[in-house]
Order: sequence, then structure tokens, then C-alpha cells
Amino acid sequence: MKIKGFLQDVGGASRVTKARLTAFEDASEKPVADDPIGRVAREWHPGKLELVVDRIYPVSPTAKTVRFVRADGQKLPPFYAGQFISLAFHINGETVTRPYSLSSAPFEARQEKGFVEITVRRSKGDGFIADYVNSELKVGDRLLGNLGLGQFYYEPLRDAKHVMALAGGVGITPFASMAKEIAHGTLDMDLTILYGSVSPDDIILKDQLAGLNCDRVKVVHVLSGADEGWTGERGFLSAELIRKYTKGDTSYFICGPQAMYTFLREEIKKLNVPARRVRFEVFGQAKDITAFPGYPQEKKGETYTLTVRRGIHEDRIPARATESLVVALERANIAIDTACRSGECGFCRTKVLSGDYYVCPENDGRRGADRDFGYVHACAAYPLSDMTIKIPIE
Repeated sequence: MKIKGFLQDVGGASRVTKARLTAFEDASEKPVADDPIGRVAREWHPGKLELVVDRIYPVSPTAKTVRFVRADGQKLPPFYAGQFISLAFHINGETVTRPYSLSSAPFEARQEKGFVEITVRRSKGDGFIADYVNSELKVGDRLLGNLGLGQFYYEPLRDAKHVMALAGGVGITPFASMAKEIAHGTLDMDLTILYGSVSPDDIILKDQLAGLNCDRVKVVHVLSGADEGWTGERGFLSAELIRKYTKGDTSYFICGPQAMYTFLREEIKKLNVPARRVRFEVFGQAKDITAFPGYPQEKKGETYTLTVRRGIHEDRIPARATESLVVALERANIAIDTACRSGECGFCRTKVLSGDYYVCPENDGRRGADRDFGYVHACAAYPLSDMTIKIPIE
């Protein structure tokens, strides 16, 4: 920067304005057809893509990996290792969306025939989409997907060089993406994964992780269930175990089921880790909203009338007190844009015109102004009375 002097620099704005006006006068009347910035933006953020199931294969006795390619054969948009994809499923006349962390690495999407993969474990009775993916989805099926979403990725300006990944169950997927990208030489970080599973059969992507052969990636399996032949670590991902494998300045990335988050929040406190060094991945919609503090237990079992306004159109649908507004809308086949389904991204931002509601305290990613002016993220808001909401027109 060149400093000319106080008066000259303070008066610089008027010189810039004059130069711009001169440029406008001298410019050609012919419009410029090329938009290089817009072209790059569309390449990085193309929005919803039509994807085709290219391959499905098992990665444990309880989970499968699904590979997608673009239906039009074009390049996939770039993403960071650790980000997720939002997929729209059409089942029994309803359209429902679900977010899945990408278990494939960014470099695999950049190949000549680029692809992305998700890894989904069969549910234990509370996830019909997970069961649909494992039992019904087949090669050749087409879905709409939006990828490159979420904030759960390594950022060298923020995170320590060494990352301790604390994973549980299918929460291994974003770390598998990071590990493969490190082994490929396109992600500069050191990764130690403490991976908690109940039994050897529950270990997902075990062979892929074991085959990386990279000294910058270390995977430590921890079993919480009884297995007489197991010689590795046992128990839960406790502060003592985490401390054992921590080396120097470390960032802690955590991904797994909700119960694991509750446990690890207390264990991490024992390590006296600065808050800036701890990252929790969003865990989707709460399995049981009534278990959170402040939820009025007398509302369990209640069903209310949800009035939904879209432009001049108005619908009245039932909404249970224990289901989010998004779920009520999907059951009524009313389209609303979603992505994370965890109250973070704001895709489902909705104006509440009247009525009472409860917002999941661990999934409240609203801005302060939205709280003040009656907006909610519909995936994290639950009706406590009859409500009227206004949603964007799809």
C-alpha cells in the first residue's frame, strides 16, 4: 500500500468515484457475455444434482457403501474431506431428505470418472431411510443430491496439525474421507482415530482403513462389548484413553451417536482443552426430543394443527409435539428445502406467525436476529400448540 499523505488519502474516495464514472462513459455499449466469477461459483456450488447409484457393496456385516456418479457425466463439485451430502428419497409418495457424511475422499471425485460415496448402517428400528438404503436402493436408481455441505473439516488456520478423531459407529465416515485424502497426499495433517464399536462386527470400513498404509494416519479400535479374543483397547472413549493417544497440540473432532456426544462433552472437560480445539459434527434430528432439558413433558402424545402458508396458498396439517416441523411437512408431502437436518445450516429457515414451539437446545443454529423476530430452523423446532408458519415457495 502506498501512503501519499493524510489529505490525499482521505480524499481518495472521490478520486475512485471519478475514475469509475469515466470508465462507465468510455465503456462499450455491447454487454459482456462472459461471467468468469459466476462460472466458477456455479462449478463450485451447482445446487441440486441428479445422481445415479453406480455401485453398492458391504463394508461390514451391518453396513453398506453406496457410490454415486453424476447422471449427466459432468464433473462433481469439489468438497472438503469431512463434509456431507443431502439426498432426496422418494418413498411411498413422499419425498424425504437425509444428510450423510461422505465416506469417499475429495480426490476420488476429481478422477476421470469421479464419484462420491456414503456409508449407511442398518437401523435398530428407528431409521426407515437407513433400512431403505440397505435393502431397497439398487444400482441405476436416481436421486437428487446437494454436496459440499457442512463445517466439519480440517482448517489449518484454525486447527492443530494433529487431529484426534473420536468416532462411534457410522460416525467413522467423515474420518475415513480425511484418512484417504491424507494417504493420497492432498491433505496436510496428522490423524489419530479412536474408533468405538460394540463388537468386531460393528466395525465399519475396517478393511479400507487398514489398507491405507500411511504413517500420518493411526487407527485405534476400542470395543465396549464383551469379546474374549479381543486384545486391543476396551471400554468407552474416556478422558484417560484420549489422553493416552494425544500428542502435543491437538484438535479434537467428534462424530457419532447422540449418546456418545453427551458422554464426551463431560470427558473433554477433564482434559482442559480450549473450546476452539473441539469440533462436534452435527448429529441430525434428535432421536427423542423429550429427553432434552426444558421440554415440557406434559406435551408428549399431543397432536396439533399446523397451518402452512406458501404465498397465497394455505394448508392445515397435523403435527405431533414430538416430531419436528420438517417431519410434519414431509408426511403431508409439502416441500421444504433441507440439508443438515440438525438446525445448523438454515436451509429450512421458517417464519413462525403464531403458536408456541420448542427448539432443541443442542441444534439451535439460529442467528440472534432470527430468535428475536420469530424465525426457526424447521428441522429443530417442535410444536407445543397449534401453529401458523410461512415457508418459501419451492
